[in-house]
Amino acid sequence: MARRALITGVTGQDGSYLSEYLISKGYDVWGLMRRTSLDPLVKIESNVREGKIQLLYGNLRDSATLRSAIEESKPHEIYNLAAQSDVGISFKCPDETMEINYYGVGRLIHEAIQFDPKVRIYQASTSEMFGSTKPPQNEGSTFDPVSPYGVSKLKAWEDFVKPYREKHGLFISSGILFNHESPRRGEHFVTRKITISLAKIKLGLQKDFSLGNLEARRDWGFAGDYVRAMHSMLQQKKPDDFVISTGESHSVRDFVEAACRELDMPLRWKGKGLNEVGHVNGKTILVINKKFYRPYEVDFLCGDSRKAQKTLGWKPTVDFDGLVRMMVASDLERIKKTSR
Repeated sequence: MARRALITGVTGQDGSYLSEYLISKGYDVWGLMRRTSLDPLVKIESNVREGKIQLLYGNLRDSATLRSAIEESKPHEIYNLAAQSDVGISFKCPDETMEINYYGVGRLIHEAIQFDPKVRIYQASTSEMFGSTKPPQNEGSTFDPVSPYGVSKLKAWEDFVKPYREKHGLFISSGILFNHESPRRGEHFVTRKITISLAKIKLGLQKDFSLGNLEARRDWGFAGDYVRAMHSMLQQKKPDDFVISTGESHSVRDFVEAACRELDMPLRWKGKGLNEVGHVNGKTILVINKKFYRPYEVDFLCGDSRKAQKTLGWKPTVDFDGLVRMMVASDLERIKKTSR
């Protein structure tokens, strides 16, 4: 009998890669998705059409829909990937962020253990929980979030993940994932904004674009690698917390420069601070805009994933340059097709 998995947030970047990975492992996969006026199925459309993913409507705000989804899917494993995951938006919508990322986790866990106390749960935590903690950050580092998003995820870990695991014996593991990107990353995230904008400039479809803090440093990995770690966490004898990262940190400036190299665009910088601009062949293609700075910035994230490497046997397969190359090539090809 095939194992059954329920994935919340199945239509997102991580949900799409995880569903594909679990299908390849022979799982029966159910995905929870919110009703929306937009078409959210683009990342998983073929697997839905072929009947490899069974869709269930519901969301983390509504206990009744969570209960119904769990009763219908009868999961052995639940992967909670649903969240308000945009750090910048969390400053503008802190209540919504807390409602989904904190209270939603409590609702999901409650309904899950009412159905089956032996169910295994993966909770998507985040490197944003470390906030201003100095790198390298690992499972023993102090948490010090500086955004509503980071606070909501930390509070869910403190009030639900850790107590239910330690006091109630629930198998719930937390993946403290550092930034992970792919061609499926949402277009409002900075990495996709960079690759899309530069591809359009290369094709003569756009003149320039704006960014905020070029010096913010992140540990960027490939989302397809990271979902393997999620699955592995739920196959262990005991639940635990695991940092998932590449161990390398790069700035937003580094990402821009790497993308320009992939597109054979000779980038030159001029000026300082808010007056700095990026030139290609004498033309300004990048300017700095203060509105894209966060109220409180996490300056430097770099994860230490040695525990995951030792316990899970996990390691990343795509390096920084390979990730940028993959994302640039995908957006360039897609924009070429749509602009014809």
